[in-house]
This record gives sequence, structure tokens and C-alpha cells, in this order.
Amino acid sequence: MARRPRRNHSAAFKAKVALAAIKGDKTLTELAEQFDVHPNQITQWKVQLLENAAGVFGEAKAAPAEAAVDVKALHAKIGQLTLENDFLESALTKAGLLSAKR
Repeated sequence: MARRPRRNHSAAFKAKVALAAIKGDKTLTELAEQFDVHPNQITQWKVQLLENAAGVFGEAKAAPAEAAVDVKALHAKIGQLTLENDFLESALTKAGLLSAKR
């Protein structure tokens, strides 16, 4: 039995299917056949739509603000740690405490 390749559905398609499920004119099985998706997928999309529907009218939860990341500071720290690792590796190798085969 050949596997079907994974499909990526657009947000508009998901909304259309979820709205049809909420409408309730057809059963999940009928919708699954019509839109060629699994009934469980339709149920998941319906739940997502109902949970996030308030966001359409401006009552959405405030998205957690991402902490400002200082990329230069992070690169500097990476460079410092790399230098320290290289120094310690060479010192331990010279002292015979680290095998050179790594």
C-alpha cells in the first residue's frame, strides 16, 4: 500500500472546512469525503477555530512579548567560550590528560 505524501493545507481551506463543520448541515464523514481530509482533522480545525474566534474581534490574549535578544553580545560570548575551550584543550593535551585522538 503506497503512502500518501503529506499535504499542507492553507489557512483559508482550514477555515472553510471548520466553518462547514460548525454549520452542522453535514456529518463529519460527509465533510471528510467532500474535502478529502480525515474526520479527526476536521474536528481539530473546528476546535482551533472556536478557541481562537475571539481574536477576530480584538479580544485575543496578549501575545507574550519576546525578550529583546542582543545578538552581538551572544556572538561575543560564543567567541569567548570557543577560545576558552581551545585553550583548555591544548593545555590538557600538552599535560597528557586529554587524548589527541578526539
